[in-house]
Amino acid sequence: MSFLRTLWPTPFNIKEKDVVSFLVQLIIFIVICAVIGFLISVLASVPVVGLICKIVGGLMEAYGVIGIVLCVLKFLGLV
Repeated sequence: MSFLRTLWPTPFNIKEKDVVSFLVQLIIFIVICAVIGFLISVLASVPVVGLICKIVGGLMEAYGVIGIVLCVLKFLGLV
């Protein structure tokens, strides 16, 4: 569990059954995923930069999705 806390510290700031802190963290992760997705779509047309951006963007999207899952689990009190 300490490994998860070092990589994703913000979901662990959510208090169980606290809707406000849950929504704030959830919106932050959704906005980050949307911005990264937009940047990937813009830079995908450039040959070399597009490949690098797709790889880095895919990792960032995975980070965001795992963060959202951790937010939901922490809100429900399962973590």
